[in-house]
Amino acid sequence: MVGTYDAIIIGGGACGLMCAAHAGLLGKKVLLLERNDKIGAKILISGGGRCNYTNIGTSVSNFISENPHFLHSVFKQWTVEDTIDFFESYGIKGKEKTLGQLFPETNKAKDIVAVFSRILYETGQDIALSTLVKSIVKDADGFIIKVESLKGEYEYHTQKVVIASGGLPVQKLGASDFGLRIAKQFGLEVVKAAPALVPLTITGKDADWYMSLAGNSVFSKVSITDISFEENILFTHWGLSGPAILQISSYWKPGQEITIDLLPKFDLDNLIKQERQSGGKRLVSQLLHDYFSRKLVDALGKFLALDIKIASLSKADAKLIVDMVHCFKVKPAGDKGYDKAEVMRGGVSTAELNNKTLESKKIPGLYFGGETVDVTGWLGGYNFQWAWASGYVIAQDL
Repeated sequence: MVGTYDAIIIGGGACGLMCAAHAGLLGKKVLLLERNDKIGAKILISGGGRCNYTNIGTSVSNFISENPHFLHSVFKQWTVEDTIDFFESYGIKGKEKTLGQLFPETNKAKDIVAVFSRILYETGQDIALSTLVKSIVKDADGFIIKVESLKGEYEYHTQKVVIASGGLPVQKLGASDFGLRIAKQFGLEVVKAAPALVPLTITGKDADWYMSLAGNSVFSKVSITDISFEENILFTHWGLSGPAILQISSYWKPGQEITIDLLPKFDLDNLIKQERQSGGKRLVSQLLHDYFSRKLVDALGKFLALDIKIASLSKADAKLIVDMVHCFKVKPAGDKGYDKAEVMRGGVSTAELNNKTLESKKIPGLYFGGETVDVTGWLGGYNFQWAWASGYVIAQDL
């Protein structure tokens, strides 16, 4: 089947939709291939179904990549302001929440997807749902794409292909290593992939301690070497989750120890000194109850003497309490894998791509965008901003 398409876009997620929409707005004709039975499946579940579609504080420092500087060119072409203006022009007003996250005022992710459905319809773009790409082959005239759908097997010819098929999370939404396999097939370097923004597991003798705290959330500062995040952590039946843990997981490597400050807004050493100055009649447990749940204080009793009056604490005892609260050490056994991860770390090396167009340097006409590329954002709308920006940049060159 030979189409008169300027390009074929593989993947109907954030990057693919933005690319198809802007190609249409530029008067180009594209075919969007999506293996699911609807577009924007991952958008629809993001932010608990509310979709934090960008972050007003986005900068290159919010991303992990072997070459973060690669992002400067892309983000100059499509900024956070461009994202806000784009969605506002289609009736989506943003509402800022925690740490710069922007959600639709309606709190409905489906409204974001509806914007793209409208643009693709109005610009006459073609969408093939429930369509699996079996192979991509390059010949003298461009690319041959073989697909399998409910209607049978087809073959498309095109001069330009956009790989916007996402990463390995989440399998139930059709996630696969397709983009990475295509990159390797054409001889492109791929940075090793791993789950990112993912809960961490605790096993061994400490597992029961974490399990006993399941459901407890604590505002904390979580650190590895020179990177740290201040947000909530959540104790679970299998270890640790919550925003701060998800953030640090993108930097964590197996075998590394994580430091958690359970009381980052206060200096416990000073609090103990103040208690001493006022007589120190209260117990350690009473002081800790001012800041933590009863369940957490009781659990800390495994490591600390709680039923001692603060006036009776030795310097060593006081230091132990301060260190336990401000420098709680954790060595995770692993992570919960791709099915619980928000995104994938790694992907097609930025060294393989033109930083102005995201076209492969080795294979003209082959583009990579979104999560398939070695660009991983923090939690909180950053990955969407990268998806929109990369989709837009590619569309300009089709």
